[in-house]
Amino acid sequence: MLEKLGVIPIQVDLPFRLNHVNCFMAEGENGWTIIDAGLNNKETSRLWEEIIRDKHITDLYITHYHPDHYGHAGALQKKTGARVSMSKIDAENGRKAWTDEFINKIVGWYVASGISLKTAQQMVQNTADFKPLVTPAPTINHHIVEGEKVPFGNYEYEVIVTPGHADGMVCFYNAENQVLFSADHILPRITPNISYWFHGDSNPLKSYLASLEKVKQLNARFVIPSHGKPFYDANKRIEEIEKHHDDRLNETLAALSEKSTVNEIYKRLFQWELTIHETRFAIGETLAHLEYLRSTGDCTRELHDNKWIYMKR
Repeated sequence: MLEKLGVIPIQVDLPFRLNHVNCFMAEGENGWTIIDAGLNNKETSRLWEEIIRDKHITDLYITHYHPDHYGHAGALQKKTGARVSMSKIDAENGRKAWTDEFINKIVGWYVASGISLKTAQQMVQNTADFKPLVTPAPTINHHIVEGEKVPFGNYEYEVIVTPGHADGMVCFYNAENQVLFSADHILPRITPNISYWFHGDSNPLKSYLASLEKVKQLNARFVIPSHGKPFYDANKRIEEIEKHHDDRLNETLAALSEKSTVNEIYKRLFQWELTIHETRFAIGETLAHLEYLRSTGDCTRELHDNKWIYMKR
């Protein structure tokens, strides 16, 4: 199918348990377009230098601001002069999320979540360590919007805005072939991390579930994700992901058998060893599920001794 679409997949390695991100290239009338860029590190730079050596790159589409998609965009733009396009929301998130001003605020939020000051500082340092992996930031030449039509390879795609995993994430859909470039919105084997990151959408899980229902209306036949291999039947996978979150919400509610901090609840839900990097995601995911339950009236939150305490209604 990728050959029919005129699309070349580029697997970019990542130094995490999730060890790769799929980027994509396609040739157009005036040159080549790239979707996503990987982290800004030496390995990624060498990979792209080899790939683009004899190619004229005109455009770079960024699906969302997370480092494994956005990080090398600025460096790639400098090398190629490409026009960079992404949503306005995530262009702003990419600009703000790794500033000292924002990072310096995070430790207080982690402490409010019941995390020890030492661990909170390690988690904040882990966030700060990403700064060289996302700089230089690209100049955003165009803000992608819902319903916009963009050429990619042999076909034209409609922009589908799918907030949840990131506030301004976009997917690309071709109705003629029922093909969806799903970015991190729908993945074949794992569920995308849905986290509250102390900025932006205060109820990302609600947004994500609404985005799943929105994409379900497309009835996409073939899905090309940013992690893992392409697969068939988007709606079947959407239903599996929806069931996962329904189960996870029930598990989160069960973990609220007594008044608890976010840290206490996360430890009941993630009963295996995590790195500091993974702990950040686990805390964010726990918060996202708690805030969803708070929005539905299933739990409440109060501030005691500068810590958030959640309790079942």
